Amino acid sequence: MSRDVLRMLADARPAELDPDAPVDPATRAAELARAKTADYQAARAVPRRRVRPMWGLGLVGAATAAVVAATTLTGTDTGPRTGAGSPTAAARPGPSGALGSMDARTVLLAAAEQADKQTDSVRAYWYLTTLTRGYMRATSPQGDYTVMLQERWETWTPSAPRGTLWNRNQNLGARPATEADRAVWQRAGSPSTFVLKPAVMHKSNGAVRGKEAKVDAAPGEPHLDSAPVVDGKVFWLGRNVSVKDLRSLPADPARLKKSLLRWYTGTDPEGGGVPMGADEWLFTVTRGLIVEMPVTPEVRAAAFRMLAELKTVRSVGAVRDAQGRIGAAVAVNVKTANGVFQHRLIIDPASGNALGDEVIVVKPAGANANLPAGSPLQSTTVVKSAWTDSAPA
Repeated sequence: MSRDVLRMLADARPAELDPDAPVDPATRAAELARAKTADYQAARAVPRRRVRPMWGLGLVGAATAAVVAATTLTGTDTGPRTGAGSPTAAARPGPSGALGSMDARTVLLAAAEQADKQTDSVRAYWYLTTLTRGYMRATSPQGDYTVMLQERWETWTPSAPRGTLWNRNQNLGARPATEADRAVWQRAGSPSTFVLKPAVMHKSNGAVRGKEAKVDAAPGEPHLDSAPVVDGKVFWLGRNVSVKDLRSLPADPARLKKSLLRWYTGTDPEGGGVPMGADEWLFTVTRGLIVEMPVTPEVRAAAFRMLAELKTVRSVGAVRDAQGRIGAAVAVNVKTANGVFQHRLIIDPASGNALGDEVIVVKPAGANANLPAGSPLQSTTVVKSAWTDSAPA
């Protein structure tokens, strides 16, 4: 990686990503407001296979798990989950410039170089805070519209094979996704409860229509749950793996690729039997590894380098995540019967940190035929990830 590229990355890196950078009063006020109203990761639009066990599913996961799970990563959808307007902030391009002009290989190799410089030390728990958004189609006599559901999640995963896994989540509420959706919602009387359209879930024995679900617009109270871990295998990497398994992954890109592909079966790692190419499968699995899992810095760097060699990975350019942070997105397109989806990984290449991931509709088809291209389906934003010796209070 040349010094010119690193200088370009440093110049392009937003000040808010630097921990020692001064924070203006408006930004600080917004952060305090978020702290008072949100507790942690917004529940993502699919059951969290990468970290959260099924017992920890919140609003999206519990009330609409069957609906959402049938949408994003298995190639079927509820109908439009993102409304008839523009994409959300997580999908909107950020400013052009250095991040927007770099190809995927440059972005990933820059991130790898910075990840190599990071250090970590295993402690009692791997602590992760994320915000997740899911987009669902609501129905009313005045017409259908899309709502965005948000949850905040915190997880404390024990580093030991046995221990207690803690999970705290809070429904942050739901709202119309775009101004166009808001107009339909207002014509319907601005209801405080959204009636979600049932999903059509495609199985091997035919299509099955799911049940209608309802969600409240108002935020809920945070909930803290716990469960015993008996074998340490609480993460999903194409198979169930433990913290020890993750820490033992090879730090060489070629060996890491070979290790992961041992579990490739030709279908989506999320389940459902949807066909998926090897590169797309590898990107999907590695995206979870980079965003949420307690791998060593060397393995994270190897993962970036491995993705840099995949011919199907393309640069999306500069995008904003759900917290408004600007990062560089790289992605692969996954073709399904219900459209082409773009699976994105959003990173800050100047620090080697992942900001999150998202799924965007590129070419609508099937159940998504009425969706505008560029519609987001789901996103996960990393707020904090670190080792800690403190369990939840």
